[in-house]
Amino acid sequence: MIGIVDYGRGNLRSVEKALHKLGYTARIMAEPQEIEPMQGIILPGVGAFGDAMAALERHGWVEPLLTAARSGKPFLGICLGMQLLFSHGEEHGWHEGLGLLKGRVIHFPPGRKIPHMGWNNVSWVRESVLSRGIPDRSFFYFVHSYYAVPEDPEVVWGVADYGVQFPAFVGRDNVWGTQFHPEKSSPWGLTLLDNFARQVNVR
Repeated sequence: MIGIVDYGRGNLRSVEKALHKLGYTARIMAEPQEIEPMQGIILPGVGAFGDAMAALERHGWVEPLLTAARSGKPFLGICLGMQLLFSHGEEHGWHEGLGLLKGRVIHFPPGRKIPHMGWNNVSWVRESVLSRGIPDRSFFYFVHSYYAVPEDPEVVWGVADYGVQFPAFVGRDNVWGTQFHPEKSSPWGLTLLDNFARQVNVR
């Protein structure tokens, strides 16, 4: 079963419905102790980096999430959930992230309307099991004002452009993140979620 983390900052129902539509078993988790039996984890997110990390810490999610990721369970961060995978964010101050990927999250430079909201195409930098079957420069749905700057360029699997080129899809080993919302990006978003669920092997 795939567990979807409910820490009060995510687009939970849309993610759950998308997985159910694909034929997978998924459940929204209200308590950190629900993580242990899950075979895969999705960390969604909408809002501010610092507030989200404070909510994860306040409700006891941080250590169980790190344990799950480090155990090898397939782990997917979506939008803000992707940003939280990094070392820290600079939204309204300096905030520590989960640190599963090294790097920081910064604001878009001036010159474009913020937030970056709507459809944008993603160019694959390298092949991933999650991007299988998805054509290069396919369109996905974005809503964000900040973007990740990884220390290691090897974690970047797909990029998009909004006045500056930014990572749209990142990952290392069993941990992945999408800056876009795959649950709102059908059909290619559903293909990516399907590819993730196949890694979990819960059909």
